[in-house]
Amino acid sequence: MAATNTTPGTLEEFGLTRERVPRHVAIIMDGNGRWAQSRRLPRIEGHRRGVKSVRTVVEACAELKAIDQLTLFCLSSENWKRPRRELDLLMSLLEQYVIEERSEIMRQDLRFTMIGRTEELNQGVLQEVERTVECSRDNRGMRLCLAVNYGSRAEMVDAIRDIAGDVANGELSPEDVDEDLVSSRLYTAGMSDPDLLIRTAGEMRVSNFLLWQISYAEIWVTQKYWPEFHRNDLLEALQDYASRERRFGGLTK
Repeated sequence: MAATNTTPGTLEEFGLTRERVPRHVAIIMDGNGRWAQSRRLPRIEGHRRGVKSVRTVVEACAELKAIDQLTLFCLSSENWKRPRRELDLLMSLLEQYVIEERSEIMRQDLRFTMIGRTEELNQGVLQEVERTVECSRDNRGMRLCLAVNYGSRAEMVDAIRDIAGDVANGELSPEDVDEDLVSSRLYTAGMSDPDLLIRTAGEMRVSNFLLWQISYAEIWVTQKYWPEFHRNDLLEALQDYASRERRFGGLTK
């Protein structure tokens, strides 16, 4: 059932129940550049328009008061292959977003965080990120997590190096290494695994995003480019998720 209401509402108004709503939603926000090119606009205009979709989706998730975490794939470690000018503009947009949305993050009681090899970002961006993380630390609402300079394989390499160092130092033995230990060394330590992975722009791949964490996530793909993704599309994804039977390798009764 597709959502048609464009205004905030309760779960019940959208045919949803708290028990059937994903606690953690992750989104691969794809298609900004293609959206712009299809309109003969510079690629950066697609990224600017994509920020509006971020605001819409964050607000919608927070208003439902049933989603514990929203993780957005903003910039992959592979994206550094793009033209320098585009990357500089992306960093500028990220810094601008973190500054401009700080008051909204506090108003909506969101807990803001960022994952990835963030130490490789420029100092201006890092300072604003750290400021927003710190001021929202005691908030009690939904966690908003941005994945920036993120790659899941790099995340696993960092976790393995960390564990290997402890083994080499005698702090751990190989027998101590299990799934819980690995999870505790990932960038997402302390976070729940995503229940629902949304991807825009019709691509049928996960693009090195949260490979460990999405092992049992439900996947929902839309042909729409990210700048075209709005509240209705999110609600449609949530309704589709609610209709599925999650078995985690077992059998339904």
